[in-house]
Amino acid sequence: MKREKQEDLLTAGGVAKELGVSDAKVKKVIKELAIQPNAKKGVCNYYSRDVIEKIKVAIK
Repeated sequence: MKREKQEDLLTAGGVAKELGVSDAKVKKVIKELAIQPNAKKGVCNYYSRDVIEKIKVAIK
């Protein structure tokens, strides 16, 4: 599997910004769906862009 470039990954806050919703909503959905981060740097979790669609569907 090809490793994602760092700029292709988003934090929960970045996903929230893209979807125009609050960070809390995104974090709640990530926890509910048990979505695992693609990368971790310190305490920050980074997710690939393909989770945006899953989160968008779950929020509605």
